[in-house]
Amino acid sequence: PVLRLLEAQLQDQRGKYEEEMEALRNQLDAVQEELHKQQQASLQTLQLSPEVQVELGLQQEITRLTNENLDLKELVEKLEKNEKKLKKQLKIYLKKVQDFEASQAMLPADRRPHESNIQVAIQRKEKDFQGMLEYHKEDEPLLIRNLIT
Repeated sequence: PVLRLLEAQLQDQRGKYEEEMEALRNQLDAVQEELHKQQQASLQTLQLSPEVQVELGLQQEITRLTNENLDLKELVEKLEKNEKKLKKQLKIYLKKVQDFEASQAMLPADRRPHESNIQVAIQRKEKDFQGMLEYHKEDEPLLIRNLIT
């Protein structure tokens, strides 16, 4: 019984090994075929005039950049969705904090936790502003006065 079990396990492992080898052979064949196609394309390109070679190179670069731009666009959309989700969560948490603070304010003074124990830190993203300042024309004297002081 033990010998049969070991033999069955050995045959099972051999089958898996052969399947893996077959998959690797197929993968190797596909890579070799792709390499052969690329070599043929390179040889054909070398036989073309320099102008056509440049044009083909430009087309390939445009295609690459277009694909890269699409990938970046997807990433931006994903990050924007995440930002919206986080802003919603922040609003919810701020509301909870305000509700909690309101409920604490209604408690008698001796049952309130110390104010120093409750700290809510909201970090704002620092923005580096550059450029023009937008303001209403009627606010101009006030703006100038504030800039001077």
